[in-house]
Amino acid sequence: MILYALHCDQNHDFESWFKSAEAFDSLLSAGLVSCGICGSTKVGKTLMAPAVRPAGKTAEAPLSGQKSKFEEAMAALRRQVEENSEYVGMNFATEARAMHEGDAPERAIHGEAKADEARALMEDGIPVMPLPFLPARKTN
Repeated sequence: MILYALHCDQNHDFESWFKSAEAFDSLLSAGLVSCGICGSTKVGKTLMAPAVRPAGKTAEAPLSGQKSKFEEAMAALRRQVEENSEYVGMNFATEARAMHEGDAPERAIHGEAKADEARALMEDGIPVMPLPFLPARKTN
């Protein structure tokens, strides 16, 4: 596996793992490498320092503790959603429909819905939007 620092024509910097240099070249020429921020397929490699570890030392993550601008933006979006809406879990479709029909008070909600439930909401004119992150799971 090889990690490349990449840059798109819209000035977004991001990283991605590839099986090999040849795999990267093949995917790039087929137009299958795209910017995770804007979706542009006009992508190229940028200069990057190799992550070489001295003999006898354990490997450290080259960017441990550092977040990309995209990761920071996603974390900010998640905080905004969680602070300003109610999590209704798997009851999202039921709650959204009840609010739309006037059977529940209007409020900002977020939660989870199966694809067919979300599709039915949209077909019925109920405004919904998928979030680009998974809900936080509580574990024992």
